Amino acid sequence: MLLPIKNLLNTEQLAHLHTCLAQAEWADGKATAGSQSAAVKFNEQLPEQSQTARELGQLVLQQLGQHALFLSAALPHTIYPPLFNRYTGGQHFGMHIDNALRAIPGTRQLLRTDLSATLFLSDPASYTGGELVIHTELGVREIKLPAGDLLLYPASTLHQVKPVTHGTRLASFMWIQSMVQDTRYREVLFNLDQSIQQLSASLGNNHTNVVELTGVYHNLLRMQMAS
Repeated sequence: MLLPIKNLLNTEQLAHLHTCLAQAEWADGKATAGSQSAAVKFNEQLPEQSQTARELGQLVLQQLGQHALFLSAALPHTIYPPLFNRYTGGQHFGMHIDNALRAIPGTRQLLRTDLSATLFLSDPASYTGGELVIHTELGVREIKLPAGDLLLYPASTLHQVKPVTHGTRLASFMWIQSMVQDTRYREVLFNLDQSIQQLSASLGNNHTNVVELTGVYHNLLRMQMAS
């Protein structure tokens, strides 16, 4: 499932990020790449432990934690601290699959990368190229979202970023370990939750059918979390 999440960041928050990123010191993006992806990764990235990366990452995490659609779709257990990258002058990221495990900086904790997320920070009209290309079971998708929108997708998919031939593409990216590892079950739970929300809006939270379906949802979630 490829899920666009609109307006994760508002205009004021985007302006703040752009001001901070314009003043930041960037490094080679290969620093966080695995052995295979390092060979095809050509971009710049904020150092993970930089003050700017940590502060902006907290802003992104705060917004994710308040976004009902993201929480419903991802069922996050742990989110890798958001990273920030920059593409310009023909830079690109060739075809790759994200590593299955990531060590969270400053800890001994390993995160299982069930989901990947790209938060677009640049107006798509301000740069040429830079599409996020994802290979899915239904074909190849090329995605370029408005600034402030996030795309959630399975970390197991082949994907790439096409060369940016004009302008600058800024983005934040992160990985999520879900409480439900299996993509199929997670999608079923997401669809059920969205249906419950729609019924609740039309019938009310206390309607018998809404209460019963909500119970079914949470019991299914319990079973998947235990597996």
